Amino acid sequence: MISLTRLNGKAIILNAILIELIEETPDTMITLTTGKKITVLEKAEVVVGLVRTYMQEIGSVRATIMSRDAEGS
Repeated sequence: MISLTRLNGKAIILNAILIELIEETPDTMITLTTGKKITVLEKAEVVVGLVRTYMQEIGSVRATIMSRDAEGS
């Protein structure tokens, strides 16, 4: 989960695994795999950094790399 801020200043906790797309329009809009869209104050590069850190913390990145190595990709 990552902490973000809605445009109205309200803090939210978002399940980073559900993020499908991040756009700057110029506000940062996050589209989830459910189709829901959330606009946040943080810039896209900040959100990407938070997602990367979260994925590393839960071992998702390492598991993906190990899986690819095992498959010979």
